[in-house]
Amino acid sequence: MAEQADIKKEPANEFFILGLTSNGRQFRPSDWAERLCGVMSCFQPEGAKGGRNSHLKYSAYVRPTVLNGTKAVVVNAALRDVEPLAYHFVVNFAKDNDLQVVDACLLPLPGEANP
Repeated sequence: MAEQADIKKEPANEFFILGLTSNGRQFRPSDWAERLCGVMSCFQPEGAKGGRNSHLKYSAYVRPTVLNGTKAVVVNAALRDVEPLAYHFVVNFAKDNDLQVVDACLLPLPGEANP
C-alpha cells in the first residue's frame, strides 16, 4: 500500500493530444475528447474500485481536459505497459487526425488531489 502512495507523488509520464491540427485548426467534432476517452474507459489500473457509477468514469490512463481553452486528452504512458494495443490506438488516433501532441504532465492545483 505504501508503494502506491510513493508512485502517486511522482509526476506521471504523460502527453497531451490537443484538439488542434498541425496547422492550428480546431478538430471536429467538438466532443472528440469525450468520445475517445469513453472508448478507453475500460482500461483501469489494477485494483481500481468499480463502485456504483464505475461505468460513468474515464480511465485514469486516458482522460479529457481543457488546456488554454482547447479540448485535449491527457494520456498516461503507463497505458503502454497495461495494454500496448490500446496505447497504439490512441497514438495512431492523433497521427491519423493530424493532431498536435505535447509531452508533459498535468500537475494538480495546490490543495487538489492527484487524479
